[in-house]
Amino acid sequence: MKIDLTDTTSSKINKSLVLGRRAIGTPAVGMVLTLVIVTDEENAYDALKAANEASREHPSRKLVVIKRVSRSPRDRAKARLDAEVRVGADAGTGETVILRLRGEVIDHAQSVVLPLLLPDAPVVVWWPVNAPTDPAADPLGALAQRRVTDTYNAEHPIRELADRAEAYTPGDTDLAWTRITPWRSMLAAALDQVACQVISAEVEGEEFNPSVELLAMWLAGRLGVTVRRTASIGPGLTAVRLETDCGPIVLDRPDGSLATLCVQGQPDRAVALKRRETAELIAEELRRLDPDDTYAAALRYGVERLVEGGPASDAGGSGAGAGSGADSGAGSRADSGAPDPGAADSGAPDSGAPDSGDAGTGAADSAADGGSGAGAAPAAKSGGKKAPAKKAAAK
Repeated sequence: MKIDLTDTTSSKINKSLVLGRRAIGTPAVGMVLTLVIVTDEENAYDALKAANEASREHPSRKLVVIKRVSRSPRDRAKARLDAEVRVGADAGTGETVILRLRGEVIDHAQSVVLPLLLPDAPVVVWWPVNAPTDPAADPLGALAQRRVTDTYNAEHPIRELADRAEAYTPGDTDLAWTRITPWRSMLAAALDQVACQVISAEVEGEEFNPSVELLAMWLAGRLGVTVRRTASIGPGLTAVRLETDCGPIVLDRPDGSLATLCVQGQPDRAVALKRRETAELIAEELRRLDPDDTYAAALRYGVERLVEGGPASDAGGSGAGAGSGADSGAGSRADSGAPDPGAADSGAPDSGAPDSGDAGTGAADSAADGGSGAGAAPAAKSGGKKAPAKKAAAK
């Protein structure tokens, strides 16, 4: 059932929802949340289609906020709200209200949405495109417990990740992060099967795909090793290679649907890793409405890596090679690992000093006093002068 309302108000929309439910014979409200979709006219159909499919798992009231562009100054000065109310089979599982805002009311969308929220139910706001840099500071985002964006549709995805890290607020999430959930599960399961130390990693995927960066950031943060990001023709993520002291672990997906997991000493296994639709991603995000701490840790750690990508990878690579025999791989993560070899070298003479009681001890003492090589030379000469005395004693 569809009800069209022109130049209306939020109060009239609520009355239409009640009348629609009574007309189809379902006066009770059996919805678990309110999903607010903020989009434009071009992407509204695809976003609403994905939300309707996700509502089969999460019955919800869907509020689609479309901000229409007014062409003339007179239209921009006039506030107008048009609505389309859908209940029953036309709304999927739940209710749908499409709000088209024009004029000054565009800047006060939260005033239109607030009276339409389900009472005592969580609120999720989703921006399929044109998401704000700080979703929590947005007037509509401030109404929600969960704010969903998609950096894959941004103009500059990698720069967008850096901005999101600076403005992160608990409750923010990204569909680019949701896309790599099967990859993270598979890699974690593969590492649980072997007792090996990961030395380095490589993530391969198409260029300008934030999911590749997020997976590399997650691996770098959790394993404490250097992760190299390489570009491929796609589609999406194509491969992850982990170098361990027991041999390589490779998860390869060249066609976007079927992957192959290769572990040293085990037969190769085929793994289903198909690229999921937006409806599946939204349904996954609606399963949990608490803050995603793992996403926050990966996002913040990864942004620092992106800024220091070139120098950090070179330094980290040499550190990983030098410290591969250590008990912890985290020691090669930062530049602070560089002084460790120097400290080990300076400690070598001290450990050998008690064993050698002649010229080596004098050299170590003179080095501790700040002496140079010239200071060590007299000690060698004095040792040479003692030789005749030993010969006299032998006679």
